[in-house]
Amino acid sequence: MKSALVIGGGFAGVVSAHQLMLMGGWDVTLVESAPFLGAGNRTMYYGGHPHTFGPRHFLTTFPQTFEYLNRYVPLRRCPDHEFLTYVQRDETFYGYPIHVNDIEKMPERDQIRRELSDINIAALRALDPVELASLDKAGVARLNNAASAANFEEYWIRSVGRTLYDKFVDRYSRKMWMIDDNKAIDDFTWSPKGVTIKEGPRAAWDSAISAYPIAFNGYDDIFRIGTEGVRVLLSTRIERYDIPRKTVVVEGEERRFDVIVSTISPDILFDYCYGELPYIGRDLQLLVLPVEFALPEHVYFVYYAGDEPYTRVVEYKKFTRHKAATTLISIEIPSLRNKHYPLPFESEKRRAKRYFDEMPDGVFSIGRAGSYLYNVDIDDTILHAFKVAEAVRS
Repeated sequence: MKSALVIGGGFAGVVSAHQLMLMGGWDVTLVESAPFLGAGNRTMYYGGHPHTFGPRHFLTTFPQTFEYLNRYVPLRRCPDHEFLTYVQRDETFYGYPIHVNDIEKMPERDQIRRELSDINIAALRALDPVELASLDKAGVARLNNAASAANFEEYWIRSVGRTLYDKFVDRYSRKMWMIDDNKAIDDFTWSPKGVTIKEGPRAAWDSAISAYPIAFNGYDDIFRIGTEGVRVLLSTRIERYDIPRKTVVVEGEERRFDVIVSTISPDILFDYCYGELPYIGRDLQLLVLPVEFALPEHVYFVYYAGDEPYTRVVEYKKFTRHKAATTLISIEIPSLRNKHYPLPFESEKRRAKRYFDEMPDGVFSIGRAGSYLYNVDIDDTILHAFKVAEAVRS
């Protein structure tokens, strides 16, 4: 029987363990430093309300990930899911993604229209005659010249113009990443592509599946089902790593494995030999309010794009459908006190790659922290686990 060590008990780790157990012939050990499985997706309770650490809704364009999770944790689709952004200087809420119909309500609408027109003209000039002849009206509307942008600020200005960038993106991004200048962000592959202005329905995810568990305990059942037959060590830390030999010391015992699946930051596995990888965290303030609902119908959370210290407010009942005369909201504040989001800097991605290059065959680093990629959600971690299973099966 082959042996596998899974480091971390969030979605990436649990689904990896589950896939190995489904194959049969594997002795799997999962080590988790927390006293529970699920990480930020574990259901907690405040004022009788179920909630996760932030709005951990399931969002995907991959039907196979939805089908997998829905098999074990039945999901309710949320096709009505809308966002709002509060623009402090306008004292107004607008739809997000930026909606074309809201532009008419903005004080600078004429300037915005001129900037959007200039963006399309610049993009048209960049096309060769064959590409130009193939465009229809909708194609022209989707044009942008942002593909060659050097940084996050330039990308957005080329996509929506200076005015909309200043209103919706500039201060929000700087406080989210705790930086002084958005030009510092040079990895923005996670940003929306094309002219980032929405037409048609207000629902944010009309081109993807947005869903949330029906059960009162949220995702928790998958963490139990996914680790059946697995040796689970909670409140446990690995004391020493020897990744080239696929060996660790845990609970004072040195153990070697045929496969290691790590979902933690890759620098930890090599004792930070190339330096520590930076992350941004979140502090959450929970508030129970004496109203049945705080946000408008269909609005699940609100972004704040001004000088407020917080980035967004979430109303959990919109996801959970919990029945109560009160409602639970959380206020998210960027923080350095915990590690949730890898920084979108190419220099740090290159540092992460140096760690990945040290990993031998049979060692996998997956999930948001393990891959050191910000744009990794629940569906991506499930796909990562599927790929691990395919690799060890072949």
